Amino acid sequence: MTREIEHKFLVRDDSWKDGATGTLCRQGYLSTEKKRVVRVRTLGESAFVTIKGLTKSLSRLEFEYEIPLPDAQRLLDELCARPLIEKTRYRIDHGGLSWEVDVFHGENEGLVVVEVEVPSEDTPLKKPPWVGEEVSSDPRYFNSNLVSNPYSRWPS
Repeated sequence: MTREIEHKFLVRDDSWKDGATGTLCRQGYLSTEKKRVVRVRTLGESAFVTIKGLTKSLSRLEFEYEIPLPDAQRLLDELCARPLIEKTRYRIDHGGLSWEVDVFHGENEGLVVVEVEVPSEDTPLKKPPWVGEEVSSDPRYFNSNLVSNPYSRWPS
């Protein structure tokens, strides 16, 4: 994929959990500059390096490449900014789209968001009932910003 178009929402309640199984995700950032973010991620037994451009509206350039798991683990352990983003990701199909619920751990414990990628910015969304407020344009919820400003440090 070379362009990511994504909506991000808060989660209203736990009704999404029925029958959902998750995968542990660890991710870290080699760069969190606004114009270019470079991320390393492990998702289960797979690993990726991802380069993302500046977000404009809901869209941004994205280049993602699979890398060997031991390389990703070493990058996460030795080169990525702290704290690492740790979360469990759940995929739920609804309305012809794959909704990804992220339950954060560690410094971001208590944060639960759902993301959905769409083919175009004007794609109509049939939201599941457990999807709450849209936070797509709120930079506090960008994973890259949760490193420098973890959810646990946000004012109540």
